[in-house]
Amino acid sequence: MASPSPRALVIVLVLSLLAFSAPAANSLACTTQKLTDSGIYSTCLDLPALGSTLHYSYNAANSSAAVAFITSLPESRGWVSWALNPTGTGMVGCQALIAFKDASTGAMAVKTYNVSSYGSVEESKISFEVWDMVAESATDGTMRIYAKIKVPGDASKLNQVWQVGPSVTDGVPDKHDFAVANLVAKGTLNLVSGQTSSTSGDSGLQKKNIHGILNVVSWGILFPFGIIIARYLRVFPSADPTWFYLHVFCQFSAYVIGSAGWGSGLSLGGKSEGIVYSSHRNLGIAIFCMSTIQMFALLVRPKKDHKYRFYWNIYHHGFGYSIIIIGIVNVFEGYDILRPAEKWKSRYITTIAALVGFALLLEVVTWMVVLKRGSYKSTRPSYDGSCDGQSRQDSLAL
Repeated sequence: MASPSPRALVIVLVLSLLAFSAPAANSLACTTQKLTDSGIYSTCLDLPALGSTLHYSYNAANSSAAVAFITSLPESRGWVSWALNPTGTGMVGCQALIAFKDASTGAMAVKTYNVSSYGSVEESKISFEVWDMVAESATDGTMRIYAKIKVPGDASKLNQVWQVGPSVTDGVPDKHDFAVANLVAKGTLNLVSGQTSSTSGDSGLQKKNIHGILNVVSWGILFPFGIIIARYLRVFPSADPTWFYLHVFCQFSAYVIGSAGWGSGLSLGGKSEGIVYSSHRNLGIAIFCMSTIQMFALLVRPKKDHKYRFYWNIYHHGFGYSIIIIGIVNVFEGYDILRPAEKWKSRYITTIAALVGFALLLEVVTWMVVLKRGSYKSTRPSYDGSCDGQSRQDSLAL
């Protein structure tokens, strides 16, 4: 069986990196959702937080709208809410529809709430007319609110707020979490043009997303890929020094991108007074410090035959694998803080699983090559030019 050529492995590695790093084609999630009586909704919008979507149809003749709000529950016994706020952009003043599973009957229920304070909410009438309210728990883990409403005020500029909560106690929704995604789940809604935009007051939401993307691409994908290149291509003598330059390129690129992500994290932390994510911050600092030391390692790398090369290898490999583990853990910490749509976390898990599977495949292939080479060399003497024909065994560097 012919051994795979190092050139072919280089091509496969590079193409795999491009496949893993390129963003997947992403159509609006709302367009793929199947709803009860979906034909009555002419427009759908992906809302910018909590992985939520809104489907609606607006009737300008009588200023009414049929709406369907869909989002995922944080807990199976939790609640979801969609609201319009005629008087402001935040929680207070919301005229809300809240859905949850009624503990006494086990049936889904949707009720109206006039949210007048930040304290406990109570079921009450709201300021605009609403009818045909239905709540539904779907098999895909989402909860849905269907309703028809009399649109209050100007339909081209409405303040909407949506939210999810972890639990319901004695028929009363408990407080929701105060993560970034929960705090920014509000915006303006134009029923006429079919547009929505954030009015969260958190101007750093886009910066938070950029911070997340930079760190996922760098520490979460590119850095592990660079280590895969170093571990498996160096087995092939003909790949030297190509594997080394590819390795350096991946790790240096990851360091530059990751440093930008780390800097943006420091900036966001400085602007978020009273909000501290200690674990995420400390892991980020550790990653940056260790990767900086790794970059300087190039300047003090001993030659292959130097007596200190063995110790340098231990340090270099130890730091490298530690950065991978801490980086991936911190990526998931970031997902838990930012709480983007579930599809992004799922895609990252799929990418990591693919990298692990790819590494395991290469592990098998390279060991086959190494064992075959060792068997070949053990049966073929290599002469050093002496007359007595004494053979010598070449060492095999893994």
